[in-house]
Amino acid sequence: MTGVFSRANTLLTFAAMYAARSAQPDRITSLQNPRIKEVLRLQEKAAERRRQGITLVEGYRELTNARQAGWALVTLFVCAELAGEEITKQLLEPTRLVPRPYEYLPVSTAVFAKLAVRERSDGVLAILRTPRRTLADLALPPNPLVLVLEAVEKPGNLGAILRTADAAPAHAVLVGDPRTDLYNPNVIRASLGGIFTVPTVAAPMPEVLAFLKEKGIRTFAAALADNAKDYTATNFSGPTALVLGTEADGLTAATREACDETVIIPMRGVLDSLNVSVAAAVLTFEAVRQRGGRE
Repeated sequence: MTGVFSRANTLLTFAAMYAARSAQPDRITSLQNPRIKEVLRLQEKAAERRRQGITLVEGYRELTNARQAGWALVTLFVCAELAGEEITKQLLEPTRLVPRPYEYLPVSTAVFAKLAVRERSDGVLAILRTPRRTLADLALPPNPLVLVLEAVEKPGNLGAILRTADAAPAHAVLVGDPRTDLYNPNVIRASLGGIFTVPTVAAPMPEVLAFLKEKGIRTFAAALADNAKDYTATNFSGPTALVLGTEADGLTAATREACDETVIIPMRGVLDSLNVSVAAAVLTFEAVRQRGGRE
């Protein structure tokens, strides 16, 4: 009999543990809640996000892209009034059969309004574990199309370029000497989650150029230069890296000299250049056109 009681007690213990883990936590309604204060601090402190190895992702679509790309979810904040019944149900689906593998924290509308970075938010904010990606991790196809950005500093521009890279598509985005956090909330917002759908790696610019050379990928510097060739008359059909610099300074002299060719988008008006994200889109879609629209 002792064995039977022991087994019964064990089963009751597991049942209690399951119930405790599956129980819905109390909704956070106070802006002074320590967990809310910590999220607000992390939104402002890129160095702290990097130190902890985490990324903040707002939006159901962006979170879905991140999880499909293999990012691990740590904590999920949901405002059911904003998310709606269907999205909230989908987010909580794992709890039907097994304990939730991440921390779920429901919050009030007022609290989520404080957490939200974007306007008209859908009530979903997540903390995810940031994977460590290096140039060596990239698995490129035999005829890759790569976008290279030197010293990008505006999150909105980086996000827009990632959105282009997903749409075209490009096979990777390499960021040399970045001046902004790749996982800045504004990068994620501007890219619509493209930071998760396109392989993206940050590294020192000399390492990026050496990697491309080693892989046999021809580099095309986009720059205002006397020897620059019209982009429509340039052959992008082989392994190609389109290299762009900042709007203020363009590419550094060292990077321009290290590239195989220099290309230009001719300006027909008074101004002499495009926004870097627009220039990246023009060049990328021309390269895709030359390839017959094939990936």
